[in-house]
Amino acid sequence: MATAAASLLSPSSANPAPSVSDSDTGSSSSSGDEAAAISRASVMEDSIFAAYLQICGGRSPSHDLIKIRSFLSAAAGRGGHFVSCLICLERIRPSDPIWSCSSGCHALFHLPCIQNWANQCSHRHSSSSLHSSSDWHCPKCRVLYARDKIPRSYRCFCGKLEEPPSDPWILPHSCGEVCGRPLRGNCGHECLLLCHPGVCPPCPKLITARCFCGSRKDALRCAQKHFSCNQPCPKLLPCRLHRCTERCHDGRCPPCQVKAFYKCACGKTEEERVCAESDFRCDRPCDGILRCGKHKCSRGCHSGPCGTCPLQGRRTCPCGKKEYKGASCDEDVPTCGLTCEKMLSCGLHRCPERCHRGICVETCRIVVFKACRCGSLRKEVPCYQDLTCERKCLRMRDCGRHACKHRCCDGECPPCQEICGRKLRCNNHKCPSLCHRGSCAPCPLMVTISCFCGETYFEVPCGVEKNQRPLKCPKTCHVSRLCRHQSQCRPHKCHYGACPPCRIICGEELPCGHICKHRCHGPIPPPNAEFTLKPKKKKMEKNIEVTPGSACPSCQEIIWVACLGQHLGEERPMVCSKTSQFSCNSLCGNLLACGNHYCTMSCHAVKYQPSSSDGHGSYKDDLAQKHGHSLLDAGTDHAESCEECLLPCQKVREPACSHPCPLPCHSDCCPPCEVLLKRSCHCGAMVHVFNCANYNRLTGEEQQLARSCRGPCHRKLPNCPHLCSDICHPGQCPSINLCSKKVTVRCACNSLKKEWLCRDVQNLYRQTDRDPKDVVKSLFGIGLIPCNADCKSKVKAADAELQFQKVPVPKGIDVVAAAVTKRRKRRERIQVTKQVSKFQAFRSILQRCLLFTLILIVICASLYYGYKALFWLSDRMYEIERRKVKKGLSNF
Repeated sequence: MATAAASLLSPSSANPAPSVSDSDTGSSSSSGDEAAAISRASVMEDSIFAAYLQICGGRSPSHDLIKIRSFLSAAAGRGGHFVSCLICLERIRPSDPIWSCSSGCHALFHLPCIQNWANQCSHRHSSSSLHSSSDWHCPKCRVLYARDKIPRSYRCFCGKLEEPPSDPWILPHSCGEVCGRPLRGNCGHECLLLCHPGVCPPCPKLITARCFCGSRKDALRCAQKHFSCNQPCPKLLPCRLHRCTERCHDGRCPPCQVKAFYKCACGKTEEERVCAESDFRCDRPCDGILRCGKHKCSRGCHSGPCGTCPLQGRRTCPCGKKEYKGASCDEDVPTCGLTCEKMLSCGLHRCPERCHRGICVETCRIVVFKACRCGSLRKEVPCYQDLTCERKCLRMRDCGRHACKHRCCDGECPPCQEICGRKLRCNNHKCPSLCHRGSCAPCPLMVTISCFCGETYFEVPCGVEKNQRPLKCPKTCHVSRLCRHQSQCRPHKCHYGACPPCRIICGEELPCGHICKHRCHGPIPPPNAEFTLKPKKKKMEKNIEVTPGSACPSCQEIIWVACLGQHLGEERPMVCSKTSQFSCNSLCGNLLACGNHYCTMSCHAVKYQPSSSDGHGSYKDDLAQKHGHSLLDAGTDHAESCEECLLPCQKVREPACSHPCPLPCHSDCCPPCEVLLKRSCHCGAMVHVFNCANYNRLTGEEQQLARSCRGPCHRKLPNCPHLCSDICHPGQCPSINLCSKKVTVRCACNSLKKEWLCRDVQNLYRQTDRDPKDVVKSLFGIGLIPCNADCKSKVKAADAELQFQKVPVPKGIDVVAAAVTKRRKRRERIQVTKQVSKFQAFRSILQRCLLFTLILIVICASLYYGYKALFWLSDRMYEIERRKVKKGLSNF
């Protein structure tokens, strides 16, 4: 409380300098009026404490003046905290007449309010039979004041001046003079402060005083003259055997705690006890003989002699009327036989029995005429019995709200024991006092208004807290931030509610690689409770969890985005978070899978696959390092592959051949040609089959050698009808003009013939200016020999024979060879088989007519009988309904 009050009320802490923080939105600046009020309050405090601080040497413990400063601050209304009257709960203004409780709490009240309060309390007390005095009490601390202490006039705090003036440079309700009230402790000194509210500070004067044990003497302030020297106390304890073991202390020394064995008062029991409890009594009976020597002592453990016998001395009968002189203590005294006449417990009648030993009867049974307490019933009853009726008292109690309702009330109705329960002016609590007249006392509770951490606080009367604002605590907020800037943010002050948001740039790396440049949006710690003075129900309490941070907003950096085909010079500037794939409408240009041709489609998205043979491979690698493969592969979900190379392989095969590669266009080497080549030998008599790859690997000479059939050439010589007789060889036959075959040479009529060498026949043709090549094979060598006389007769005989062998042809007959196809013949044969007779056609027509008539008869019969069935069913249902109705009427 001391720390809190000091931080609240000292001039330096009343308006702490706001600390600059990245989280603070701004600092509130006080207006000119508030600054002037603060300066006046500071000057006023300095003037009030000037004399006190002068005696203290300019230094005084802060706790000496804390409470006075709080009263000064409240009375002056500084810092936004105003004093309110606990009776009317209205603000006490500097110009209002007041009264201060000088004997207790020093609370301030409006003078009319406290006068009305005191008069009501005095009137209520005087009207009640249970209160003989008419004192009244303070509404807050309940200190009693006499009736003559009811304030009649408005006085300053010290009570010297009546109706103190209102001066802005003097504390309100103060006379501005030295207080002069006696200080606490009855030291004989007076208060040196100017007229002030609250208790006076401790006496600051220096005096010479001794410590509690008296062994040390020192110069101290009067308020601190009672001190301890912290040395062992030299005083003897009450046992007068040991000294005090405590250090110098105030008051009596504690009981001696030294342990030893001690005997009880009778000396029969010995126990280990502390010295302070050495005088004790055991539980054994004394069993000693009294002075009479005849009776035993009935007392317990005791010290000293047992004493005289109680039966010695004057002896009388039990009722005390007859005395027996000279009777010993062991002799029984007889009864006298007279009436006892001892006063009974009722105090009105005497014992009617004869003299007897023991006590008289406790209940007086003498019948008397009694009246009940309320006087409504009179009756004879035994003396010990109280007479009460069943009538309930209907008189109002002193509260004026409830009836007495006691059975057989004697007229002095007891005070109302009901709880008042009316709502106090604070509107927070109900009156806890017994039911009473007039207005209820102010709420005695004080409400503590504090900052969230509780380090700074002050108390106000209940009901005034609703006008208060939360305190500005200079302490640092203990809630740690949860964002990534916890070590960078400057601490902010203690507060209610949520902590101010972090204003530092986020700086978190986005998935794209850029840095988030928005303000921090990380997780927010759970907010502190809001400033409220109403207690919350447990069932309404909720666990406030941490507010998760929001994800970083989309990146707004401008980047260059390449087209779908990653073409050079086609990049476009786009916002990083709004990048979209686009086509530059150029040819794709990516190398196809074949490795020989390029894609001719328009620019499209393909999965990036670096290729060493690509001319732009290094550029794509740079894009991948700069923007990441996410941009290069962004369109892979909707990417279309490059066109398939449908061209045949156009590579030159190794070894070279005329056959194209059977595979589609590919990047690796073509497989060896497996085509079988048919190559005839040089002479053409035989056909060789070679593997194209193996054949083409041979040299020209090896190929010529492989094609030879190793047999005769068999090629026809160009100038004669004979074949080459050399071994199969390439090129032109060497024996074109040197044919050595024999040729039968004939005359023109084929009658003469001779055998010549072929080369001679050829030479003869050349001599006659004829080319041997133009001679038909069948006429080769004919006509070279001239005919003789025998040739003509042979020609005529041959013609006659040929004429006889010719077949005669009749003249009127034209033989036409009609070429008829097989399909036409088959069609004609089928048409012939399908021809039927007239009877068969008539029978088929008759069958069809009979079938149609039968179907028509069946349909007509079905319709007729179905119609009749419907009518029959309707009649049947009508008959059934008629029978049911008839049967129902008969039953009815």
